[in-house]
Amino acid sequence: MADDSPPQDFIPLVPYNGTGPAGGNALTDDLNIWYQSGDIGFMIIATALVLLMIPGVGFFYSGLARRKSALSLIWLSVMATAVTTFQWFFWGYSLTFSHTAGPFIGDLANFGFRDVLAQPSVGSSRIPDLLFAIYQGMFSAITVALAAGAVAERGRMLPCVLFMFVWSTIIYDPIACWTWNTSGWSNKMGGLDFAGGTPVHIASGSAALAYSMMLGKRRGHGTHELNYRPHNVTHIVIGTVFLWVGWFGFNAGSALAANMRAVMAAVVTNLAACVGGITWCVLDYRLERKWSTVGFCSGVVAGLVAITPGSGFVPAWAAVIYGILGAGFANYGTKLKFILRIDDALDIFAVHGIGGLVGNICTAFFAADYIAHLDNVAVIPGGWINQHWVQLPIQLADSFTGGAYSFVGTTLILFTMNLIPGLHLRASEEAEILGIDDAEIGEFAYDYVELTREVLNDVDGETGSVFSAADRNSAIRDYPPVGREKNAIHMMDPRMYGAGQSSQ
Repeated sequence: MADDSPPQDFIPLVPYNGTGPAGGNALTDDLNIWYQSGDIGFMIIATALVLLMIPGVGFFYSGLARRKSALSLIWLSVMATAVTTFQWFFWGYSLTFSHTAGPFIGDLANFGFRDVLAQPSVGSSRIPDLLFAIYQGMFSAITVALAAGAVAERGRMLPCVLFMFVWSTIIYDPIACWTWNTSGWSNKMGGLDFAGGTPVHIASGSAALAYSMMLGKRRGHGTHELNYRPHNVTHIVIGTVFLWVGWFGFNAGSALAANMRAVMAAVVTNLAACVGGITWCVLDYRLERKWSTVGFCSGVVAGLVAITPGSGFVPAWAAVIYGILGAGFANYGTKLKFILRIDDALDIFAVHGIGGLVGNICTAFFAADYIAHLDNVAVIPGGWINQHWVQLPIQLADSFTGGAYSFVGTTLILFTMNLIPGLHLRASEEAEILGIDDAEIGEFAYDYVELTREVLNDVDGETGSVFSAADRNSAIRDYPPVGREKNAIHMMDPRMYGAGQSSQ
């Protein structure tokens, strides 16, 4: 009798039946048969895309800073990858995603990646523990890199590196555990955070605000010396592109499988970024009558930040609202540092802290049950568009708890570190004048160092300089000034050297 059933063009997934915490014995069992190769391949690519975001953060921050400290911010970003990856392997993954975790933090059952292999992960039964571990490790690294930008132009490198390890252990791991681990209190309460509104953005933004407060203002803050524009807009654009591309792995990858939910996450991610860039650019044009490239890039990042928590929960049209509100609130949020009198040099709190909060709140309104179920697994009551009114207080509770915990915890960590000999947070005035690149790294983003800029600042009569009058006169004699930092001090008029005469 002929078989009239339609032919199968795929290999059926074998239900997981492994034994032991590692998921089976690789010498006797095929540990691959429980997972679709497409899901595995997709998640490996998503992991690489999130890694790409980290140098993107470095270039973005570097372009915003002055050239004499540009390399230090790239260095901190890539160092955050190394330090946090080791911490994640050492105990971070276990403290966050162990299968026996509590409502606030995990245990050390997977210390040193012990038994992290082929068992279905806490995040999704469609990928194994080991793949989930390396993917989530990139989230930890990018969060630390975002927060580390707070040391811009006046923080020492060694304390910041130690801070990376301590902060990821005490602050990031608990927040990520209660948000994404199925045992976490926020997860059980019904909090919706698809890719890191609270653990990544609110946590890093609050930490950056605390770090900026503990470091104090940069030398010359509030004077013409710091009235400068970003030194390299090209770096900012390159960093934005890296972030924009990498965010597809960040948000779409959070579906933890190659499915329609991942596709929708990619769609809303790109749309929110575009709308955010336009919004910030228009807001800046309203004041300056200039189409700012930096403003557009800032808006793109703000839109990406805002859509992050809702990317796997909301329909495509909602991304337009995320982009407008995320960029709009972040743009006006840059004024908060003047009200609080905190020198947040790179506006990390405005873009990531406020942007993440906006995203969490918008998710309470626009989360849709049918979008979450595009993966044929997730079941949620939805947000206000599903008449689930209690979702808003749940989102607010998660957001403000994570922000407060990060801010207070970061402040205590830095206060304690600053009391330890050799771990004082602030660079010396000499190092700040010379530039963190030269003082702390000994290398430069470019093939020259403009020491004359700072010499000229001192000649103009700045108080508190470490240079004596003799030093300044000697410096002027040895280094004839030819110009000054863009928008910090006006360029010298060439006529003062004798226009029309033969030059040296």
